[in-house]
Amino acid sequence: MRERSQKIGPYADLVLTTVVFDADEAVIDLRPAVTGALAAVLGEMRRITAAASTVTLDELESDWDGVFGDRAAEPVLLLRRAALARSLARAGPDSQLDRFADLFFARRFALSHPFADVLPALARLGRRYRVGFASNGTSRAERCALPGGFAFEVYSHVDGVPKKPAAGFFTAVREAAGGVPAGAIVHVGDSFAHDVVDAQEAGMRTVWLNRPGHRRPSGPAPDAEIRSLDELPSVIDCLAAASGW
Repeated sequence: MRERSQKIGPYADLVLTTVVFDADEAVIDLRPAVTGALAAVLGEMRRITAAASTVTLDELESDWDGVFGDRAAEPVLLLRRAALARSLARAGPDSQLDRFADLFFARRFALSHPFADVLPALARLGRRYRVGFASNGTSRAERCALPGGFAFEVYSHVDGVPKKPAAGFFTAVREAAGGVPAGAIVHVGDSFAHDVVDAQEAGMRTVWLNRPGHRRPSGPAPDAEIRSLDELPSVIDCLAAASGW
């Protein structure tokens, strides 16, 4: 069930032209891909050294949290390599980091697919709006079964683009969208902090994709809240109509 706010005043004179999607956990079903990739890493660790027999998948999962913290602004590729280095150090084959990183990413992308509601929503939205893809991570559209699905793509740490929450990330989105005003863009994503609060601070309209049905955190309300992208096209049309489409 979707929920819409009434705060459309600041956008009353702006034509909504663009819908931009966050990648991981909004468009890309990331968790099964990462878990499957780590399982492949663990299987190879156990194959080459008996010391890995006591290492668990939960420990490999936790190694990401162990490096993220204060390093959150770094490229995801470097963070993942650091997490894998911690995992390999548990059993000894840490000198083979490059090989295990290649294994991880090969499996991660082989298992990376959009949620079932993504392609129908993109097809409907693409008839009326310019649709973009903007990610903090490594989920390149063409490697996640989404080639050619977007009018533009923006990736952090590519061509000098910083990671969210940096204002420069949203500036890069505007530039990729053809330099339209921020209020002509709707930003859709699962992270309340980055995809709602930070995008609103950059002047964009926002839709919070709350797939799990979490309680909304304190802070500014998104322009709409949805549980599935099946709801999104009609929500976008309503926002566009309210701002004078």
